This record gives sequence, C-alpha cells and structure tokens, in this order.
Amino acid sequence: MLRLVKPFVTNTLKVIYYSYFHPIMTYGLIFWGNSPDSVRIFRLQKKIIRIMMGCRSTDSCKKLFLNLEILPLPSQYILSLLLFMIRNKNQFQVNFEIHQINTRQHENLHQPSVNVTKYQKGVHHMGVKVFNMLPFYIKAESDNTKKFKALVQKYLH
Repeated sequence: MLRLVKPFVTNTLKVIYYSYFHPIMTYGLIFWGNSPDSVRIFRLQKKIIRIMMGCRSTDSCKKLFLNLEILPLPSQYILSLLLFMIRNKNQFQVNFEIHQINTRQHENLHQPSVNVTKYQKGVHHMGVKVFNMLPFYIKAESDNTKKFKALVQKYLH
C-alpha cells in the first residue's frame, strides 16, 4: 500500500480501500465487533488510513476518517447492528406491546432482562440497546431503510 500512495489521488485510494480492506473488515462484523480482538482490526484500519493520507503513525485519525468519509470500525459495528435490527424488525417487540402504560420509553424496543453475559454481548441484546439510544428523528425513519442508513451514517460521522 505504501507504494501506491504517491501516484494515486485520494478517490482512487478510497476505491482501493473499499475493494480490498473494507469487505474483509466488515464480514460478520455484528458477531465479532464487540470482542476484545476487534481492537487489533481497528488499529490496522487506522494504520491503513494514515498510509492513504500520507500521515505519520502518531497523527490522530479522527479528522482523516471525516475527510475520507469512512466510518471507523466501532461506528461500522453500530451501523451493522442497526441495519440488522431494521431488516429483522418482526423479531422484536416494542414496549407498548408489552404494557399499556404511557412511559417515556413506550416507543423503544423491549429489552428482556438477562443475566448471561454471552447473551448480553450478542446481536439481539446489543442491537436493542443501540437502537434504543438513537435520537427519535432517526428511529422515526426505521421504515425507510435507505433514509435510515443515511441518517445513521451522518449521525455516526
């Protein structure tokens, strides 16, 4: 990748990133994204971004991700979880389906209480948790997948 940086412009490097590294990084991300090993993949992603932009290894990547409009691994994990939630909406219950009391969380998804850590770190539990943290204007667009995805990406940037 270091040899490719000099002759190419940023758009070409971005295409190379999305064709080689991004699919490998995001494959099965909702299953391994919150594991301790994901930190190594995130460091590798930051290293690739720094090489693409010709920065030193000590430079911050926050602005680089913004300039390239690439989501960092943790944000990509959140996006993958939320898209899973939208595509499988019928598997989840809303709080007002469980009880008829008009509370502040009556439009949030119902999160069953569990004690097993394995389940708490799983896709269903984390997906509900992340979805419930979204602002209302994003949750309101959950019926339109394309608009929902665009709003979440903008929110995560």
